[in-house]
Amino acid sequence: MNDFEKVELLDALFKHATEGIIISNSSGEIYLINPSCSKMFGFEISDLIGQNIDILVPDNIHHRHASHRADFMANPHSRPMGLGLDLFGKRKNGTLFPIEISLSSLIKKGEKYVIAFLIDISVRKQIEASVHEKQKELEKVAAALIRTNEELEKKVSDRTKVLQEAIRELERSRNELSQALEKEKDLNDLKSRFISMASHEFRTPLTTILSSASLIPEYSKPEHEDKRTKHIHRIKSSVNNLNDILSDFLSISKLEEGKIHADFYKFNLKDLLEEINSDMQLNAKANQKIVLAYSGSEIVNLDPKLIKNILINLISNAIKFSSENKNIYVSCIINESQSVIEVKDEGMGISEDDQKHLFERFYRGKNAFNIQGTGLGLHIVGNYIDLMKGHLYLRSKLNEGTSIQITFPNQTH
Repeated sequence: MNDFEKVELLDALFKHATEGIIISNSSGEIYLINPSCSKMFGFEISDLIGQNIDILVPDNIHHRHASHRADFMANPHSRPMGLGLDLFGKRKNGTLFPIEISLSSLIKKGEKYVIAFLIDISVRKQIEASVHEKQKELEKVAAALIRTNEELEKKVSDRTKVLQEAIRELERSRNELSQALEKEKDLNDLKSRFISMASHEFRTPLTTILSSASLIPEYSKPEHEDKRTKHIHRIKSSVNNLNDILSDFLSISKLEEGKIHADFYKFNLKDLLEEINSDMQLNAKANQKIVLAYSGSEIVNLDPKLIKNILINLISNAIKFSSENKNIYVSCIINESQSVIEVKDEGMGISEDDQKHLFERFYRGKNAFNIQGTGLGLHIVGNYIDLMKGHLYLRSKLNEGTSIQITFPNQTH
């Protein structure tokens, strides 16, 4: 390819590029502008050549823009402009629109020039706003379901109507969420996990409640007391499952809003572990035993509420993913530098593939599909550990069990 052909090729790239391209001199005067850029701002190319670049900048930042331009010319290098900031361009008609800008530089005949590459991101911003709105709607749905749960405790006769409406609301919300998430490709995986979880984890207890609530009137005679009690127990158990799911949702929401903080103070960790083990033993399967081993100082300076939530989650998982007759081992070692707590089971284990994603929201291992769970527990645990400046180490093999070790540096204040 000769020089003339190269020039023709570069000229074609400049004219037909979908990105806006502006070349200006060190004084900010526009030297060249491509058709995409002039169309973006609503000008003719001839209207802009020789004009100061500030004609395309919002009026309220003219004074700052000149200073930023001077700083760049003093140290020109390729970089994105306005990292972490929302940037706007001004059209010929005075309206503003969001843009992304990347800067580069060149020297021609001793003169410094700035090359700016511009992208109109109006559509992206609209999509982001739509996704944010759908997320707020989902939070409202979660809050509505909690209120429904409270009403379920008052009257069994009202449960059917309220839960039917909750199912319809959940279906509507799921459809709306699906439509919003489809507009953002990088959220597709999150959408699929949530829909899969919601379809199973909400529908199953709701179906149980509806069926039991409809059957209770059939057992009105005294001799039917056992059957009536059985259905009431099924309803209470399903309501508790729903409450656990909603609690996970609220915990995620509070974490993302920064409303949960670590409250450090000194307490007896050994006593807390014994209390947790005693409570969790009631949830264990047949012939499962929770074995506790403790060594070192009993007094630590951590957040007991977060510690309790972490251990309940880890021990619950160990129970859930282990078969009958398999023990759960909880150990704690406190030394001068750190506190180390480990929960170990001999259950179904986690594949190496799943371990990479285990702490993501709504992610569930492939071998846990038929076991109850939201895929939020370990995500919440990871956040709680971070709040206390701790670290988590996971070791697991399929069909050999799982060990989760958490360490916290000893807090001095």
